Amino acid sequence: MWELLYLFLTLCQLLCCQAEATAAPVTPQSCSLDCIQQGRPACEYCRITRRDVRKALGFKSIERFGSCIPWPCFELLGNEDPKICQHYVQAPNDVKVEFLNDSNSQSDTIIVSWKPSYYGIAFLRGFQVSLQALGGTSVACQLFLFHRNLSLPTSHAQRVYKSDPFPGLSLGSQYAVTVMALPVPEEWESFYRSEIFSTRSCAEKNGFEQCKNDWYPKHIKVQQEGSAITVTFNLAPPNLGIRSYFSLCYINGRKKYTNIIPDLTTNKTHHSYQLSDLQEGTNYTCEIAANEVDAVRKMFNVHVEHSQKDASPRSVTPSLAFVLPLSLVAVAVLGGCLAIVIRRRTKLQMKKFDIQLDIINKHEEVGNQEELLSLRKNRLTPPRLLICYSSHEGPAHVKAVMQLGVFIQQHMATQVCLDLWDSLSVAEEGSMAWHCRQIRESDFVLVMCSRGFNQRPKPEDDDGDEDQAYSSDAIIQLIGAEVGRAKAWGQDLSKYMAAIFEYSEETDIPTELRLISHYVLTSDLPLLFSHLHGVALHRPGAYLKIDHISEKGFAKVPAGAALQWAIYEAGMALEGKGQHSLEEGD
Repeated sequence: MWELLYLFLTLCQLLCCQAEATAAPVTPQSCSLDCIQQGRPACEYCRITRRDVRKALGFKSIERFGSCIPWPCFELLGNEDPKICQHYVQAPNDVKVEFLNDSNSQSDTIIVSWKPSYYGIAFLRGFQVSLQALGGTSVACQLFLFHRNLSLPTSHAQRVYKSDPFPGLSLGSQYAVTVMALPVPEEWESFYRSEIFSTRSCAEKNGFEQCKNDWYPKHIKVQQEGSAITVTFNLAPPNLGIRSYFSLCYINGRKKYTNIIPDLTTNKTHHSYQLSDLQEGTNYTCEIAANEVDAVRKMFNVHVEHSQKDASPRSVTPSLAFVLPLSLVAVAVLGGCLAIVIRRRTKLQMKKFDIQLDIINKHEEVGNQEELLSLRKNRLTPPRLLICYSSHEGPAHVKAVMQLGVFIQQHMATQVCLDLWDSLSVAEEGSMAWHCRQIRESDFVLVMCSRGFNQRPKPEDDDGDEDQAYSSDAIIQLIGAEVGRAKAWGQDLSKYMAAIFEYSEETDIPTELRLISHYVLTSDLPLLFSHLHGVALHRPGAYLKIDHISEKGFAKVPAGAALQWAIYEAGMALEGKGQHSLEEGD
């Protein structure tokens, strides 16, 4: 009998908990602070405004302290009964963020929901919800209190409580929301719960066709007639206000920029433009996008076929077709004979004056080598280079990579992107998202390979950098996958490069990166410069000479000397690390 009664009571308790769980969420009420302090039943779950807090605390300069400090329980709920604010309350559970559909297309609005904890729920006095933008200083807070006579039963731990809406959040941004249980205990631990979330992008909230930065041409058609390449693409919707576009085509490190301004009076849906001065028999990787900041670029390939030029034999009479080649042969024979006669006469004159031909030839060769090839100055912006590396080798290797970036940016006319220099954006976006965006936006990607690519450190040797090491490995694998995809599709691979410092070996370059150009630094600095700027190191009668990038001249400038010393220190550190590993193995 008692067993049946016990089972019945247990079943009733479960049904009650389920009923509480399925009950409607508890939303904030508008009620005064006096109502809460007097313990009226109508003030069960109330929002507390700044005016209420200012009135309770008795001063007007509350803004200077911010609105997200844990407000004193005694002052807000009255100090007639000190026991109200002396008990410990555990952190809330199941913190969730819900998006609201509002009419503002430029921002997002959220509501936060949560459940109270079982522990200390009878002494729970309210909640405080704060919202902060990651990487920023903007903070918003909401305070909610129960009336002073309320004591929640354990079953109310299944109830869902909600905040007021948080409007005006930037689209595509990361925020941290924190729900705090009140009263805050003296021991500051386990009294709050935080969640990090990202607001919706413009395309997620408003649709792809309503966002300037997210829009890109979906339909691209490439046609070739003779030597003319015509590209046709769909235009952006008129409501976006996009009036101009641009196109970039890549080949062997060189870019072909085309500015596109369509005539909307003739066609509002599509536009055609021509690509000129393209090499025949070559595959180009091209991009097209709206001429807006951070606009998404659409990639497409252009294969320039050999144009079939008419030999025009039909328009020439048969007699002329035979006479013309014979005339050319006759002219060539006469020219050859004349050259032989002139050369013999020159030799006879040199013998007469006792001049040696080999000395003249050597002098002419030296003169050709001393000619200089100037760098092109018609480039509008410097090339953008992203440097990726592995942190497995330790801080000395990372320092060498950083000094390489400093030298390249100062003396090689290149804009360098390095995660070490943009730590705030990396923390805000996340390492993988930051690197993916930089790979997409950079003109070139240089992977500094090292021994750490082929070996994993022990967990006890990570020194807290394990996540960073894993992230660098994932980024290198991502670049390897991009290289393999570009190779399979016949695209240009000149965007990607691999390099090692002199203390590393070529076997440290991963297999997937051996399809691209690789260099040994600092001896190959001129080759790297040639790759970045698309200029040849040598041509008939001339060679490239740029100050401070030669193998011997780079150390004459402070940045080059710092790079040389950093490479030396990294090599010594790795050598000492290798000896230490051998000793441990023995």
